[in-house]
Amino acid sequence: MTRTQRTQTTDSATTPLHMIDIIRKKRDGEALDTREIGFVAAGAANGSIPADQLAAWLMAAWIRGLSLDETRALTLAMRDSGEKFSPAQLGKQAVDKHSSGGVGDKTSFLVAPLAAACGVAVPMISGRALGHTGGTLDKLEAIPGYRTALTLAEFEAVLKRCGASIVSQTPELVPADRVLYALRDRTATVENPGLICASILSKKLAAGLNALVLDVKTGSGAFLRKMEDCEFLAALMVATAEAAGTRTVALLTDMSQPLGRAAGNWIEVAECVELLRGQTPPRSPESNFDLRELSLILAGWMIHLGGKAKSPQEGYSLAEAALADGAALAVFMKMVDAQGGDVSVFDDLAAFHKPGATQVVEAWESGFVAEMDTTALGWAVQRTGAGREKAGEPVDPHAGILFHARRGAEVKRGEPLATIYATRAELLAEPAAILRRAIRVSKTPPHAVPLVGKVFTRADAEEYLSSK
Repeated sequence: MTRTQRTQTTDSATTPLHMIDIIRKKRDGEALDTREIGFVAAGAANGSIPADQLAAWLMAAWIRGLSLDETRALTLAMRDSGEKFSPAQLGKQAVDKHSSGGVGDKTSFLVAPLAAACGVAVPMISGRALGHTGGTLDKLEAIPGYRTALTLAEFEAVLKRCGASIVSQTPELVPADRVLYALRDRTATVENPGLICASILSKKLAAGLNALVLDVKTGSGAFLRKMEDCEFLAALMVATAEAAGTRTVALLTDMSQPLGRAAGNWIEVAECVELLRGQTPPRSPESNFDLRELSLILAGWMIHLGGKAKSPQEGYSLAEAALADGAALAVFMKMVDAQGGDVSVFDDLAAFHKPGATQVVEAWESGFVAEMDTTALGWAVQRTGAGREKAGEPVDPHAGILFHARRGAEVKRGEPLATIYATRAELLAEPAAILRRAIRVSKTPPHAVPLVGKVFTRADAEEYLSSK
C-alpha cells in the first residue's frame, strides 16, 4: 500500500461496524474510511473495544501503514474523542512546541518559559516515557508536589497567571490517545508516521492552538531512523495541523547523541534550571551548548508564529534576551509554584539529587567519541530505574545518566565518560554494559552534524507530500 492511498467509502453510512471487520480490512491492506476510523477512536475512548482488538488494529496499521486521509481522519477523531480546551479567554496567541521524542530532550522546560516571557501563551499538554525516550511529565514530577493532572479550569488559571503550563491529559481530554498511546508502548507499534502524527497532533489540536512548532528528531536516537521517514513525518504533521487550522512549522533536528548532558528525570530539570539561571555553556563537544541553542531556535519560531516577532530570527533574539535578564526563569518558577511544586528544591540542585547507587564509566581507550547509538543509550537510561517497562510503573526521579563526554569530544583512557545514577546497585551493571557497546571511540574526530536540518512550512509540506 502506498502512502498516498485514498480512503474508500463504505456502501452505506448506516452499515453496522464491527471491530473484527475493521482489523481484517486493515490487515489486508485496505484503507479505512472516516466512519471506520471514528469507530476505532470512539471505542478506544469509551472502552467499548477490548485492548486485544485495539492492539491487533495497531499492529495491522503499523505493518500496512496509514494513508494521508486515514492519518488526518484518525487525528481529528482522536482530538474529538473528549473535551477540548479553548484559549480564547487568555487574550494571547496560544503556541506550543512538540518533539517527536529523543534522549535527554528537555527543551520544553526552556521553550515554554522563554516563549511565555515574550508574550505568547503556552498551553502544553505532554506525555510520559514512550519506548526509549523520556517523558516530560515524569521529569516534572521529579519536583516534589508538582501537579501534572490539572482540570481544564485549573489549566486555564495557571496560564492566565504564568503564561505557560505543562500538564498531562485529563481523563476527558483526548481519551482515545491516552489508551492507544499506552498500548503502542507495550506492543512495539510506536515507530509509524501515521500513528505518531495522530498521537501528537490530537493532543495539540485539542488545546485549541493558534500555532505549533514541531521538533522532528533525526539520527540514531529518533523513532524513525531513515531520513526519508523523518521528512515524511514532518511534512505529514505540518499538512495535517494546517488543514485543521493551526499554523505549523516542523524542524528536523539532530538526535545522533543525547541532547544536553543529562538524561533522566531530576537531572534534566536541574540542567534546564542552570541554563535558565544564565549559566551559559561553552561551545564545545563536552558542553550542553546544543540544548541552549536548539531551545532558542524553537522558542524563536514560537514567538514568530505567535505574532510577537517579524521573523524566527527576531524571535530568537527576543528569547535570548528573556534568558539573559531572568524573565524566563521567573516564568518557570512561577509555573512550578502555581502547579504545587516545591521551588525550594532549586536552592541547591546538587543537594536534592539523592540517587540510590552511582557508578562512573571511564573511557576504555583514548581517542574521540565518534559515534553514539542514542536509542541504545535511551534504553540504558530506562534500565537505571528512570523509565518504565510497562504502563503505570513508578519511575525513580533521581536515576539517569550524566554524560561527561559527548560526540566529537577527545577523551583519554581512564577519564570519566559518563556517570550512572540508579535506583539500586544491582541496576548499574546493565546500563554500564550498554554504554560500552553504544559509544564508539576512534582515532579521528567525527564529521560535524548540523543541529537543525530542514525546515518544513505549509508550502514545503504540501509540495513534499504531492511528490509521494
